[in-house]
Amino acid sequence: MANKINPATGLTGEQVEERIKAGQVNHQPQSKTRTVSRIIRENTLTLFNLLNLFLALLVFCVGSYKNLLFFNIVVINTIIGIVQEIKAKSTVDQLTLIAQPMAQVLRDGKMQSIPFENIVLDDIIILKAGNQIPADAVVLEGELEVNEALLTGESDTILKEAGQSLLSGSFIVSGQAYVSATAVGSDNYASQLIDQVKSIKESNSEIMRSLRLIVRVVGALIVPIGLLLFYKQIFVQDLPIETAVVSVVAALIGMIPQGLVLLTSVALAVGVIRLGHNHVLISELYAIETLARVDVLCLDKTGTITEGVMEVLSVETLLADKDPIKALRAIVANVKDENPTAQALKESCSGQAPSWNCDQVVHFSSDRKWSGAHFIDVGSYVIGAPEIILKDAYEEIRNKVEGYAKDGQRVLCLCHSEEAFGENSQLPGDLSVAALILLGDKIRKEAKKTLDFFKNQGVAIKVISGDHPVTVSQIARRAGLAHWESYIDCKTLETDEDVAAAAFEYSVFGRVSPDQKQLIIKTLKANGHTVAMTGDGVNDILALREADCSIAMATGSDAVRQVSQVVLLDSNFSGFTRVLMEGRRVINNISRAASLFLVKTLFSLLLAIILIVANQAYPFVPIQLTLIGSLTTGIPSVYLALEPNRNRVSGNFLETVLRKALPGAMAIVLNVLLIMFVGERFGLSYAEKSTLSVIATGITGLVILFRVSKPFTGQRLMLFMAMVLLFAGAVFLLYPFFYLLSPLSFSPPMYLLMGINLLLIYPIMLIVVRIIEHVEAAYIKRSEKNKR
Repeated sequence: MANKINPATGLTGEQVEERIKAGQVNHQPQSKTRTVSRIIRENTLTLFNLLNLFLALLVFCVGSYKNLLFFNIVVINTIIGIVQEIKAKSTVDQLTLIAQPMAQVLRDGKMQSIPFENIVLDDIIILKAGNQIPADAVVLEGELEVNEALLTGESDTILKEAGQSLLSGSFIVSGQAYVSATAVGSDNYASQLIDQVKSIKESNSEIMRSLRLIVRVVGALIVPIGLLLFYKQIFVQDLPIETAVVSVVAALIGMIPQGLVLLTSVALAVGVIRLGHNHVLISELYAIETLARVDVLCLDKTGTITEGVMEVLSVETLLADKDPIKALRAIVANVKDENPTAQALKESCSGQAPSWNCDQVVHFSSDRKWSGAHFIDVGSYVIGAPEIILKDAYEEIRNKVEGYAKDGQRVLCLCHSEEAFGENSQLPGDLSVAALILLGDKIRKEAKKTLDFFKNQGVAIKVISGDHPVTVSQIARRAGLAHWESYIDCKTLETDEDVAAAAFEYSVFGRVSPDQKQLIIKTLKANGHTVAMTGDGVNDILALREADCSIAMATGSDAVRQVSQVVLLDSNFSGFTRVLMEGRRVINNISRAASLFLVKTLFSLLLAIILIVANQAYPFVPIQLTLIGSLTTGIPSVYLALEPNRNRVSGNFLETVLRKALPGAMAIVLNVLLIMFVGERFGLSYAEKSTLSVIATGITGLVILFRVSKPFTGQRLMLFMAMVLLFAGAVFLLYPFFYLLSPLSFSPPMYLLMGINLLLIYPIMLIVVRIIEHVEAAYIKRSEKNKR
């Protein structure tokens, strides 16, 4: 391929096409969201959906079409899940597109603005202050000061001149230059670092693990139980084939917690959409849950606690007859440098500059390390590094300067002289120190409030940075971090064991290498902590990948945004609290609603096993369980899963859900068994026992809903009353449709059994709760005894 590039005009259209065909394009990692076809496939071809389809075919084959209503609910649930996940994908993709970085290139002699990923090899790129370097490149013309903190973690600037190389992921601090792309896509330095973390990362989601366990257990039990129940009803009880099939299908669909998986997906998808509206991009659904469980948050200093820019902290006047603020305003107005220091002076010394007549200006440079201006009838003012400007006279203020430096502050001196600048911009003679200007990283306005929030929530904060530990410690102090004085210089840690020990002992870590960051997080995780990590540079990638939840700022490296699960698009530190609150809402509400689903699964499973052993007919048909499930679980769970909830997340998800579900499930099982066996003594028919079982189960489900809905709000009370009225309407008005007998035609034994059932519901639930509490207490006591 011809490589005759004219730096004045850039690549031609033909040369760009040649490079695209050769694959020499700056391709970025692919979107982490699933395709629409994959979303449809994963929501449709599930184990539970296939089981429900098989059961629906059985019911269809025996001609009991009314009992196919349960499959309509399955279809509706699947459609809702697909729609919500596609909405979440659309939100994520749109936010990703908005956040896509752009670069200025020269092609065919014209300036063009193109996405980073459209840059090709040898493209002429125009870089200036504030730009991120999109690809490895070499400087052709101009001069740049580059901050490689995103690669190395150290915030010192490096001067780059013609012929010198630039690394992708760095930021331009000052200057302007024409550069040529020397490597693109996977050949970039940043991309090669990303290659180290390309392995698939398993999401640390307790809900996901719990759901998978439930699916495996139910999937393993449902087939043998179904076959045994069918065998009993056909060959032992000699029931007609239609009755046996419908009865077995009812037992099996009761065991399938179909809506639980859907509810979790919908609640998380809605969380993604809500956070998207608040400028928070979630690339993995379960990242919401993980961050809500975080108990250690590791922060990078730059871009997280600080804004990545400098600010003037204070000015100490040393010459009483000079006004340093007036002098600084004059320098800023006339020198007009565009570097972080000049910007900090400009913001801190805002106001009208004095009308001094300036006849000499000396701009800042990395070699010179100072800038200044001469004003007629006023003299020269110089600002910069004290040791460079004062030379031997620096000894007079050395102790004062080093005292400030030990506190993590950067010290500039403002000097005055009556003389003008010499030839070749030489410093004037007879300089006097007018003031010392103390600068530091600008703390984000929301940092202190956010750190206090996490402290009050029991989340430990650790600051990890490539900068000097004293500097990082002082920034932590100014931001209000607890234990800011507990810091360590990681360059002094020689072994992995030293780093692992320091992970627990210290709160602030300075001069940390990328491998050490990763090891700190790995150590915390190994000791049972759920760890979140924030970062903005390529040097953070290994640690971000290791963390349970990775969070990136939009102002950081594009490579970091690609590997992170959460991106704060407005780079607002307080966005952490929004994600935490949304995660709490999702987890707590799913836990509460999941207990409703597992009541049905548990009582169906236990009842089927007991009736197989007792040689009794299953008392429900599918349409009856559809009625009970919809009014006591399905409809309420949708509302409960989406309402606000800011309570702290505590306990194991599956244990919490089972503890809530078991009392209700046992109440239903015992009441149904009472109806079956006592009803047989009273000579009740199958239809009479089935009707009583449906009513008892529905009322128990409503009692459980009552308990789950507490404390009542106006909306919860309306929801509960609506479900009660709908169930009463179905029982008293639509009883033929649901294969029930009219309550008005009950015999005295039926009324007696119904009354006993109503009286036993709550006592049974309380007894089961007490048993669970005693078992748990005994287990804890035994565990503590074994530890001793």
